[in-house]
Amino acid sequence: MTATYFEQLSQTLKEYPRAIPFLLVDLDRLDKNLVQLQRTIRPEVDFRIVVKSLPCVELIDYLMEKTPTNKLMVFHQPFLTDLASRLNDQADVLLGKPFPIKTATYFYNHLPDLSHGFNPYSQIQWLVDTSKRIEEYIQLAKQLGQRLRLNIEIDVGLHRGGFSNISELATALQLLVTNQAFVTFSGLMGYDPHVVKLPSIVRSPTKALQLANTFYEDCKKAIQQDFPSLWSNQLTFNGAGSPTISLHQGNSPLNDVSAGSCLVKPTTFDLPTLKDFQPACYIATPVLKAFEGTTLPAMERMKGLLNVVSSSNQQSFFIYGGFWKADYCYPVGVQQNSLFVSTNQNMLNAPKSVQLDVDDFVFLRPHQSEFVFLQFGKVLVVRGGKIVEEWQLLRNY
Repeated sequence: MTATYFEQLSQTLKEYPRAIPFLLVDLDRLDKNLVQLQRTIRPEVDFRIVVKSLPCVELIDYLMEKTPTNKLMVFHQPFLTDLASRLNDQADVLLGKPFPIKTATYFYNHLPDLSHGFNPYSQIQWLVDTSKRIEEYIQLAKQLGQRLRLNIEIDVGLHRGGFSNISELATALQLLVTNQAFVTFSGLMGYDPHVVKLPSIVRSPTKALQLANTFYEDCKKAIQQDFPSLWSNQLTFNGAGSPTISLHQGNSPLNDVSAGSCLVKPTTFDLPTLKDFQPACYIATPVLKAFEGTTLPAMERMKGLLNVVSSSNQQSFFIYGGFWKADYCYPVGVQQNSLFVSTNQNMLNAPKSVQLDVDDFVFLRPHQSEFVFLQFGKVLVVRGGKIVEEWQLLRNY
């Protein structure tokens, strides 16, 4: 990342009406990542936006228009409620994790204004991972007097839940056949990030992907052959995610892939499979105080020694906020003081070569977008190094 890039952003922020910690999204970079993503996904495969990774109202709208897609993956009930009030009758929402039945019931008992046309019964695929949960959703459908769509989670090797063998899956599918008056089978979901995150000495990515895809195909065959009344060409066979989306090419069992984080690329996604994607989100926060040397509580006499032990102690700064799940990236050389950590006024150190003063901005790259974004009220949207808009985060309560 060039210093010029951050210097321009810093100057832009200095001209902004206020100085607090900001979450920035660079649309120029996001657009390039979007082009790269579209090159990666096969034309016959549908793209589904992962909302938890991009929990911003206008950002989701922007991506749905740019892609274009009408498909979302949602992991949080407040997000689902917020989106239900905004989406039209073309949207398709797949839950990314099973919701407790109490949470699904709460959602239906507290529906928002649906004037944009979203149907919360026919446009949501509820994820179910056990036969017990399927039975709970059947009972909910009976209580509501509405048919609900159920998507079955399968375990393709991550071992975080879902059906892991064909026999158990068959029991679940029979439940759906028996209760077709109340629930509709909508497809399968198998998440596979372990494919690229396992140590190669344990299992190679090639072998892990082969095993995952083979089990997925076996599940599809079991449905088609043994439960033909559940089979249709409209079923959703979802999987992948930012780390593995590029691996699902010609022999993939998926017709629906999900991604979100790769479009803003926080540090957790600095992976070989995403090498062609660029970081597009940053935290920027102003410096409140600047000092020569480093003085720590009860260690005043050691100030001179600290400066000698490490050149990084030659300057100290206190910033507005801090202790985010993020790494300091500019100015180069600035680092967290490990003994003085604060979410209110975090202490940073730097060698003398770093030029930083009060009211200058420090920049960080988030480790992930899904949690870090929600610590900020709004997203500052940057294009050409200038702030062009403020975008609202999704409701999180």
